[in-house]
Amino acid sequence: MGLKVKWFKHTLKFKFEAGTSRGVYTEKDTFFLKIFDSENPAVFGLGEAAPLKGLSIDDFPNYQDILQGACDTFNSLDLEVFEWNINIILSQLIDDRLPSIKFGFETALLDYMNGGKRIIFDNDFVKGQKSITINGLVWMGSKAFMMEQVEEKIAKGFNTIKMKIGAINFEEELSILANIRERFSIEKITLRVDANGAFSVKESLEKITQLSDYQIHSIEQPIKQKQVDEMMELCENSPVPIALDEELIGVTDYVQKMLLLKKIKPKYIILKPTLLGGLQHCREWIEIASRLHIGWWMTSALESNIGLNAIAQFTAEYKNTVPQGLGTGALYHNNIESPLVVAEGKLHYQLQKNWDLSIFE
Repeated sequence: MGLKVKWFKHTLKFKFEAGTSRGVYTEKDTFFLKIFDSENPAVFGLGEAAPLKGLSIDDFPNYQDILQGACDTFNSLDLEVFEWNINIILSQLIDDRLPSIKFGFETALLDYMNGGKRIIFDNDFVKGQKSITINGLVWMGSKAFMMEQVEEKIAKGFNTIKMKIGAINFEEELSILANIRERFSIEKITLRVDANGAFSVKESLEKITQLSDYQIHSIEQPIKQKQVDEMMELCENSPVPIALDEELIGVTDYVQKMLLLKKIKPKYIILKPTLLGGLQHCREWIEIASRLHIGWWMTSALESNIGLNAIAQFTAEYKNTVPQGLGTGALYHNNIESPLVVAEGKLHYQLQKNWDLSIFE
C-alpha cells in the first residue's frame, strides 16, 4: 500500500516554427508524472512538468536527475494523500525553485484523488456544460506569416487576438495592427500584444504610445523583468494597460507577491502555473490581485493537453470572463489526444471525445 510515481519524457513537435522574441520553437521536451497506488496501478493520476528553456527558473541541464530525485523521495515516503494535506506535502517535498515539477506533482495528485479520470476539478467545464473564452495567438514570423495567422484566427471566430511582437521590424508589426483596425473596430476585435520583454527601457514608452493608436487592450511584459522601478514608472505613464508576465516568475513568498504588485500597480497579471509553481501559487496571486483591484487571466506555457487540461479546469473554478490564453492545444503534431476542443473562440471539453493514454500503459 502507498502511492508511487513514475515519469515519462515526451518531445512535442510543433506544426510550424513558433517565434517569440526569445527565439523560435520547433520542438519541446515535456515530462509526464504518473501517480498510482502500487496495489491498484490501473487507476492513476497524470501531471505534466514542462519547463520552458531560457525562461523557467528550473530549466537546469540536470533537470531529469532532479525530477528523478523528487520521484525517489516521493516513492520512499509511502504517502497517503488527502485534500487537506496535499499542499503540506508539496511544500515539504518540492522546493519552490522547482515550479514546473511542483505543478506536475500537484495536478497528478489532484487527478488521482478524483479517481484518475483526468478530472482535476469536478466543475461545469469538465462536465461539458461550460466553455472558456480564449484569445487567438499570433506567433512571430514574417509579416506574411503573421497576417496569415490573423486571418485564420478571425475566420475561426476569435474576437480577441493576441500578437507576439518584438522580433520583426516594429513598423511592420504596426502595419499588421493597422490592417486589423482598418477592417475591425474595437467593438469587433480586441487586440492584445505580448513583447516578452523585448523593448528597452529607453524606447518602451515611445513604442507603446505608437501602439496605442490601434486601441490595444493591453501589452504584456514590455521590458525585461527585474526592473521594478522602471516597470512601475512605465505602468504610471503608459497609454496602454500593462500586464505583468515574466515579472512574476520566481516570486513565491506571499508577502513579496503583495509588495511587488503594490509597488508596480499593473492593470493585469498573467498566470502560468508551470512557471509560477502550480495552482496554489496562482491562487495566492489571484487573491492578492483581487484585493488590489488588478485584473488577471490564465495562460498555458506550451504544455501538452495534459497540462492544458489541468489549467483549464482550474480557470473554470473562477468567474472570470476575460479571454484566457488557453489555445495552445493544436500547436503540436503529437499532442496527447483529449476531449479539449477549440471552436468559435472558446475552449470546450467534449465528453464524447476520449483521452488517448496509450503511451502511459
